[in-house]
Amino acid sequence: MRGSPVRTRIRAGNTDSESSLLIATLLLASSLTVMSGATIAPALPAIHAHFSGVENADLLVRLVLTIPALFIALGAPLAGLVVDRVGRKPMLVGSTVLYVVAGGSGYVLATLPGILAGRALLGIAVAGVMTSATTLIADYYTGDRRDGMLGLQAAFMSLGGVVFLPLGGFLADIGWRVPFLIYVSAAALVPLMVLSVYEPTLDGTDPRPDPTTCDPATGVPVSHPDDGPGTSVSDRVPVRAIAIAYLAALVTMVAFYMVPVQIPFYLETLAPVSASAVGLAIAGMTLTSGVVSTQFHALRAHLGARTIAALVFGLMGIGYVVIGTGSGYYRVVVGLAITGVGLGLLFPNLNSWLADHAPEASRGRVLGGLTSAVFLGQFLSPFLTQPVVTQVGLGKGYSVFGIVLLALCVAVLGTRLPGRLGEMASVR
Repeated sequence: MRGSPVRTRIRAGNTDSESSLLIATLLLASSLTVMSGATIAPALPAIHAHFSGVENADLLVRLVLTIPALFIALGAPLAGLVVDRVGRKPMLVGSTVLYVVAGGSGYVLATLPGILAGRALLGIAVAGVMTSATTLIADYYTGDRRDGMLGLQAAFMSLGGVVFLPLGGFLADIGWRVPFLIYVSAAALVPLMVLSVYEPTLDGTDPRPDPTTCDPATGVPVSHPDDGPGTSVSDRVPVRAIAIAYLAALVTMVAFYMVPVQIPFYLETLAPVSASAVGLAIAGMTLTSGVVSTQFHALRAHLGARTIAALVFGLMGIGYVVIGTGSGYYRVVVGLAITGVGLGLLFPNLNSWLADHAPEASRGRVLGGLTSAVFLGQFLSPFLTQPVVTQVGLGKGYSVFGIVLLALCVAVLGTRLPGRLGEMASVR
């Protein structure tokens, strides 16, 4: 079994963190992140055809998918600050309302710049939803129960794609604007949030960070060279270790977002496929990811964080090589499924480590930083991967990034990580 750092309790008063309604609300809210981008991925070719006369349409249409990620990356640190200083629940409810309005705007907006503006606001909304929902899970639960909930959260994020991606594909066959209506469905969550979510109250035993030992930019406690063996990991979180977690998230997302951005176009080069078939292919990956995420807590009991990180890189690398050497639709589907196995371990692994070790007073900012890194990687993906794809082609492009991911797998296994990240990675 893995070791557990010292944790503080949350006083719930008359509230119940095991309420089925509360759990369902948090998990369904987490699934909104998938809808923010990949839901409209099957419609990209049709959107491109509609706006083909617009200058730089190739890039701008891809930005329709990825620009929310930029504004999530920009908005998540601010969302973390608001979550820590104002409250978790107000941020969650307000962000969901904005999500409904901004997400659905693509159905009525007539110009590509207008659609991009609506997608930017959608990104700000997702930053608030994701940061507040993950922080609430970290507040309400501890230990193995927290790992289980974070695994379920990642599963719902993936399984949401299983529902919304094929639905987006079928609706895109009707018309490219229709998938934008899916975002309006989030309105049903607002009353559930108002009724079930409560603002957690920290009890007095939480060792609040000493201002003299905090990074002034982030508020995250830093470690000292004279910290003795009795110093709790939850008292001081090394900034460098957190930065490594952020970097791992960013690099993985740069590679992963080749799937929703490039797969629709890649499949068209292999054989004529419908938008619904594209949606089903990507949904197969997210289904695999979701199933694997539900088993994260069991895997985490036996493997350290570094080993799981290496598995993420290795499995995604193998999947990308299979995709890149594919000669038909079904081989690509197999490669996507292998990629999904690795992806299913990524988010619960990073969230679990940071949630366990971030002090409650700065937990929202730490998790907001992770959200920022994840979605910055998604936004940067077309800028960093498209030059490679242009140079070598889509198939070889997947193979190139697959080899890079496999190299990272070997590097993670062979490198000693610094500070307490290394200590944590070795815990069984």
